[in-house]
Amino acid sequence: MPKKKEKKAYVLAVDMGYGHQRAAWPLRQLAYKNEIINANSYKGIPKKDKKLWQKSRKGYEFISRFKNLPIIGEMAWKIFDKLQAIPPFYPKRDLSKPSLQTRSLYTLIKKRNWGKHLINKLGQDPRPLITTFFATAFMAEEYNYPGEIYCLGTDTDLSRAWAPLAPRSSRIKYLAPNPRCAKRLRLYGVKSENIFVTGFPLPESLVGGKKETTLKKELGYRLFSLDPKKAYLKNYEETVIKHLGRKNYPERADHVLTLMFAVGGAGAQRKLGIKIVKSLKQPIKAGKIRVVLVAGIHNDVNDYFKKNIQSLELKNQLNKGIIIIHGRNKKEYFQKFNKILIDTDILWTKPSELSFYTALGLPIIMAPPIGSQELFNRRWLRTIGSGINQEKPEHTAQWLFDWLNNGWLAEAAMEGFLEASTSGVSNIKKILHSKETEIAKIKKVLRY
Repeated sequence: MPKKKEKKAYVLAVDMGYGHQRAAWPLRQLAYKNEIINANSYKGIPKKDKKLWQKSRKGYEFISRFKNLPIIGEMAWKIFDKLQAIPPFYPKRDLSKPSLQTRSLYTLIKKRNWGKHLINKLGQDPRPLITTFFATAFMAEEYNYPGEIYCLGTDTDLSRAWAPLAPRSSRIKYLAPNPRCAKRLRLYGVKSENIFVTGFPLPESLVGGKKETTLKKELGYRLFSLDPKKAYLKNYEETVIKHLGRKNYPERADHVLTLMFAVGGAGAQRKLGIKIVKSLKQPIKAGKIRVVLVAGIHNDVNDYFKKNIQSLELKNQLNKGIIIIHGRNKKEYFQKFNKILIDTDILWTKPSELSFYTALGLPIIMAPPIGSQELFNRRWLRTIGSGINQEKPEHTAQWLFDWLNNGWLAEAAMEGFLEASTSGVSNIKKILHSKETEIAKIKKVLRY
């Protein structure tokens, strides 16, 4: 019998920062026409809807940059962050009362028909709908979208804004990136049968299928870059071989030690990248380390990096000891980012959605978090042992090589690989293509 063709889903994201689109990008293989639909910039979007989305996006980017101003910027950020703060998990209690942010979203949806055009348009050819942003999930339910509605969490813990106004009667199904998010959603009143722990979706090109062939091969090389004196490997060699396989234990690195620094979506931490390069100037020139600066889609950040690299007299190191990742759009950026991530040994970033990439065997050096969500992401990384707070960036050349010689980053890499999930895409696919009668069984066999 020929195999039944699997019905593709609509995959929705929003063009605000990188988090929601980065989560959606690996789901293209499940998406209708292999395309991600951006709810705030799709073809034919009504002007009034686009204006509402733009207002929301510009407000967030402004406050992210404004935060850097002394005193007044910090005060403004604290007020803004309080609106989207995640409450303490303990003591466990009923947290189902809607937040101000949730009530405000529903007011816009109900009174201004925000998103109705998109949901009605998709409803003409009903398919399962997967969204990486809670607002679009609320829109789909409010406007009676005829297909299944799935909402994918994009942080290691979630604020009340992710749960709908009336969570106990909602039909939205949640794809939780880790068990803590599932427990949090239950505290918010979401029914257990509507919560699936799937893991965060990661690019298949970096994983290598169910057997993680690409990941294990690259992690084997990475461990020797991260542990030049075998301080970690001499004690845990058998454990590493057990989990990676003997063929993925090469006993030497295949590339120069590579550190990637990724700024956030608003580009607010660009100065930190140059501080890192300045401290590592001599090791870069000596060929001991390669630094990848991620500018994303920001032309101004790209120009800033190039200008300062020239002022440090390192222009001749561009595309050698220093590589800048910049894309004209997010599709190009994600492609370049994923390609060089294969040969990256250390990821230095604020604890954003990139925290989940530690599952690829990447140790995370954590820049200062911005916002409540990132505070919880930092806590998660520290709890599983794969994230370490940065020391003073102007002394990077000292403490970074101390960490390498002590084997700490090799240990963090293995902890990330062992404790976090690479099965997000396959788990979501299982749920998407299961019959309603099979859902309970699927829940039991999901491998997080």
